[in-house]
Amino acid sequence: MRLRWASLLIGGLLVAAGCSDSRTPTQPGNPDFALQQSNHHIMLPRGLAPALTNEAKPGGGGHGGGGTGIFYHGGPVLVTTNVAAIYWAGSTIYTGGPAPGSRGTGAQDGSLVGYFLRSLGGSGYFNINSTYFNGSGTHVQNSVTYTQFWAANNNVPAPGASVSDAAVQAEVISGFSSGNLTFDSNTLYEVFSGPGVNLGGGFGSSYCAYHGHFSWNGNDVKYSVMPHDYDFPSACAALSGSPNNDFAADAEVNTLAHETEETTTDEDLNAWYDRRGNENADKCAWTFGTTYTTSNGAVANENIGGKDWLIQRNWVNAGSGGCLQTYP
Repeated sequence: MRLRWASLLIGGLLVAAGCSDSRTPTQPGNPDFALQQSNHHIMLPRGLAPALTNEAKPGGGGHGGGGTGIFYHGGPVLVTTNVAAIYWAGSTIYTGGPAPGSRGTGAQDGSLVGYFLRSLGGSGYFNINSTYFNGSGTHVQNSVTYTQFWAANNNVPAPGASVSDAAVQAEVISGFSSGNLTFDSNTLYEVFSGPGVNLGGGFGSSYCAYHGHFSWNGNDVKYSVMPHDYDFPSACAALSGSPNNDFAADAEVNTLAHETEETTTDEDLNAWYDRRGNENADKCAWTFGTTYTTSNGAVANENIGGKDWLIQRNWVNAGSGGCLQTYP
């Protein structure tokens, strides 16, 4: 869902509207659509995300996809996806993760979040994104590379703080300017915060995470905002037990998967989305398909990299479309 950023700050209330494929706001009151914001796209909390898997699919406008229920609008996609993690906190956020002030390669991130990012590429789950393509007909590759992390300990937001989106962007820029981060046009910079921080200003009430892009020195920077989702276990997590005995990280990888696959197929918010403005992961948000019980009694639905996870399904742009756990 795309939102006018100001609406995220008004008591956490969503102002909804129906629209054509151009996504011009019309009559308020339709919970399936939120007002457009040109450079942000949010993941709605549980209970607010619309059920879209059975919507009428033909006639949505745009081009490409057609009867799959999602359409191509001409913008770029990440053919190969790189990710960088920014852990913005005064202490280690996730068990085993980087110490504040450190930086390094993805291979050096010992957290469960780091493990998931290293394992995502090449999985049958991420391969769902290979059904999407750019204007040249080049398909997304089943590739995710966790290239770098920065455990940022400058201007750290305290628990209880409400952090503006401008401040999040400024923190990413400070990483580039200080040399703690290397800019790459195919990289998604994912900003994590510690417990109790209202990252972006509408966390827990209006969204659980979001992604967007901004310009820096003539470069198009792709970023996602990844608050500490287990702060809101009912709204921003769906766990029944913890598959990896780490509730905070197990909750986070679900929204992390959502934002990573949406950025891959709609990096500048002008590529793949449906007639309501919903990107691929929106169409399957908070749905998990076939689940099983792990050895520790938790519920999971995927095994990626030898570990069990509970991560939402993703929309396949093939056949008549639909939510899948793996492709083909």
